[in-house]
Amino acid sequence: MSEYAIDPALQAGNHKLLAGYKATHFQWQVTDGVATITLNRPERKNPLTFDSYAELRDLFHQLKWAQDVKAVVMVGAGGNFCSGGDVHEIIGPLVALKAPELLMFTRMTGELVKTMRACPQPIIAAIDGVCAGAGAIMAMASDMRLGTARSKTAFLFNRVGLAGCDMGACAMLPRIIGQGRASELLYTGRSLGGEEGERWGFFNRLCEPESVLAEAQKLAGDLAAGPSFANGITKTMLHQEWAMTIEQAIEAEAQAQALCMLTEDFSRAYHAFVAKQKPVFQGN
Repeated sequence: MSEYAIDPALQAGNHKLLAGYKATHFQWQVTDGVATITLNRPERKNPLTFDSYAELRDLFHQLKWAQDVKAVVMVGAGGNFCSGGDVHEIIGPLVALKAPELLMFTRMTGELVKTMRACPQPIIAAIDGVCAGAGAIMAMASDMRLGTARSKTAFLFNRVGLAGCDMGACAMLPRIIGQGRASELLYTGRSLGGEEGERWGFFNRLCEPESVLAEAQKLAGDLAAGPSFANGITKTMLHQEWAMTIEQAIEAEAQAQALCMLTEDFSRAYHAFVAKQKPVFQGN
């Protein structure tokens, strides 16, 4: 395909480099196009705060324009994924707030899920140990989940007097594990063990605790080395087609696939096949 120039103003407004991003409330590292977000409060099983919620929301929003991040891994430090909202730094203050401020908070937490689903990069959650509340929601909002036999996932909102309909759980969880199983978890708040979670389809597979992060990063690396523009289209269609009829979905996929056929990666794959070589994708 012929070379063409991109207007610098267009590129400046739509290209962003995030490998050098300096995170404040968690750890952020990018290697070979794979970003790893590490929730790093192991002494409390990595709970979220108002600040970390907001920073995660804003970072995933920025990933829409990141050219140097092709896939994302989320993990927790110290043998646990995330224990949810911090009891002292979030739950306690919420009890004293009025409706407008409470709605401000719940909209912010929901916006985190929206930005996770809207960013084009596949997100892989590496889940060991406790994965509860908002931690379970972040795992649910990821594209794939690798767990361990000792992982314990709990949508425990009803155990603190709240509804299970938190951050999109009633929409997304049934699509992952089925309506009846999702109902059980959301009504009871009980923990879903690792082996049961794999049987139910919540986990793509189980790993040993000491290797779950490495396996998630390996999977993310394979995706990052693939046709990342096309992967982003796949993620978009997986999300958008929830609200489409079959006829609408087929037409939307026809348009999406035609767009992907215009990419250099599609041409690279063809020429590599003809030459009996493995294609080297570049995401354009």
